[in-house]
Amino acid sequence: MRILGLDLGTKRIGVALSDAGGEFAFPNSTLERKGLERDLAALCELCREREVERVVVGLPIHMDGRVGPEAKAAQTFAGRLAEAAGLPVDTLDERWTTREANRSLRDAGVRGKKRKQHVDAVAAAIILRTYLQRLAGAGDPP
Repeated sequence: MRILGLDLGTKRIGVALSDAGGEFAFPNSTLERKGLERDLAALCELCREREVERVVVGLPIHMDGRVGPEAKAAQTFAGRLAEAAGLPVDTLDERWTTREANRSLRDAGVRGKKRKQHVDAVAAAIILRTYLQRLAGAGDPP
């Protein structure tokens, strides 16, 4: 089962894809935000092209566990994407993913502007990797 992972930002959406077996997560691309309807259309097209069967959206929960406006927006986006794509869309707590993505890119020697271009897709891959690990531990998708 191919799964799409998303890291939502105000300017960009980081995109990651799993392999066909749903075991590995790979950074894929970054989608520039162009408004909700255009963003949804682009993601629906990507889901069709890549034969995606499920999507996971990062949920930016505050460090103390509160659900703020960003998390509520991500939940709304996930619901709209599920309707538009006709696919199950889950959310996953994404605390620390951007920091982890920046650190892994820095450790790989990626600097400055180039790091900024890739951090959202790497963060999406971290969200997707975590989701895949949880699925593997549970045995079946939620």
